[in-house]
Amino acid sequence: MNEVGRHATMSESDELAAVRQVLQERAEEPGALLPILHDVQDALGYIPPHTVTTIAEGVNLSRAEVHGVITYYHHFRSAPAARHVIQICRAEACQSMGADALLAHAELRLGCSAHGHSKDGNFTLEPAFCLGLCASSPAMTINEEPHARMTTRSFDALVAQYGSCA
Repeated sequence: MNEVGRHATMSESDELAAVRQVLQERAEEPGALLPILHDVQDALGYIPPHTVTTIAEGVNLSRAEVHGVITYYHHFRSAPAARHVIQICRAEACQSMGADALLAHAELRLGCSAHGHSKDGNFTLEPAFCLGLCASSPAMTINEEPHARMTTRSFDALVAQYGSCA
């Protein structure tokens, strides 16, 4: 399980070194930008804005093109996430089984809206656009661990296992 918030204390020079390592490993691959962005986010927990120029130069694209890809895909974040990341599926199958109510409950319980952080800084709440658990909807993940057939009660119990929230 990837504890996303663990990278928040790296220095900018350490982050740039990690990006250069990813570029060295992947830059020659055709269509390398998406795999590079995934690897950077896996290594750092997010894609720091100060690394975008280095990434762009490494794949011979403009800074605007790389920034456009980062902001287009909801998976990528340009700011550190909280210690625990909750993603609630927003795809049709999950919506038909109550994902809207689950998301509304999560926002109330955590005290933040989607794309936000709980007041205690322990949770980041993100929408996800299909987690691949359509037969077991509504679904969510916490720290990339899938949870199916979620209810407001099971959400509360799960959040309690990971610590306090607002």
